[in-house]
Amino acid sequence: MKVRPAAASIVFLLLLMACADAPADPGAGDGIDHGTDGHDVLVRVAFEGGFTTREWTLTSLPSFSLYGDGTLVLPGAQIELYPGPALPAISTRTVTEDGIQATLEEVLRSIDGVPDEMLDMGSVGIADAPTTVITIHAGDVDRTIKVYGLSELTERPQNMSDEEFRARARLQKLVTKLGGLGTWLPDGSLATETMYEGSGARLFVSEYRKVDLPQEPIAWPLEVGLDRFGHDASGSDPYRCGVVEGAEWTALREAASQANELTPWRESGARFSILFRPLLPDESAC
Repeated sequence: MKVRPAAASIVFLLLLMACADAPADPGAGDGIDHGTDGHDVLVRVAFEGGFTTREWTLTSLPSFSLYGDGTLVLPGAQIELYPGPALPAISTRTVTEDGIQATLEEVLRSIDGVPDEMLDMGSVGIADAPTTVITIHAGDVDRTIKVYGLSELTERPQNMSDEEFRARARLQKLVTKLGGLGTWLPDGSLATETMYEGSGARLFVSEYRKVDLPQEPIAWPLEVGLDRFGHDASGSDPYRCGVVEGAEWTALREAASQANELTPWRESGARFSILFRPLLPDESAC
């Protein structure tokens, strides 16, 4: 069958319209190229160091983690209660490709020309402050930026150059802006916040430490004994670290939802203390 010129033109126009309506593929050169897997970290803001407890260091979470599939993981609302829940509050939202592109544009603009390290405690003049760690993997950029005392510094110290102070101000503005995506991302690009549970968790186990507020013990629900659970991990002493995943994590999470941070876990007549740190999508081990 022959196709007349007019009909061929209509078919060509329909093909053009279909291509125009097709969703943008971040791997096809539209916008900023980025990984699209749920394990690919695109942007992360975390903190390390500072004057804090060992327990906080072991269980702390990044304040912002955006993944290639649009998953966003953030610390959830914290309950002002002591003792606090055994499981940390973590929330998750989904970001559309438009939202991802807007976020990446903002991050790449903000870090352009900024040094990778600003860690001179002497120039900051503040002791025991945490270091802010900003990670970006998108486009042609693969960077980790570390800044000591970022949020603690509000005025330029005498020993700090104007250039560094301006760079710090740009990064602090970025961190603040990432904490309020809903105020500036394109309409409809940010889904409703839900609770994040994760596919597993790191458990930090130690012999039970007596506390001033006696707590009712909870029976350890898994087959592996707590006396031989996990292994010594760097920086975790006196805790041993191990990972629980899948169906075991589902069962343990249900038990842990009834516990608080001081709850003793009972197994074979002994008591143990456990710190819980749910795994983020890119994590798999201690």
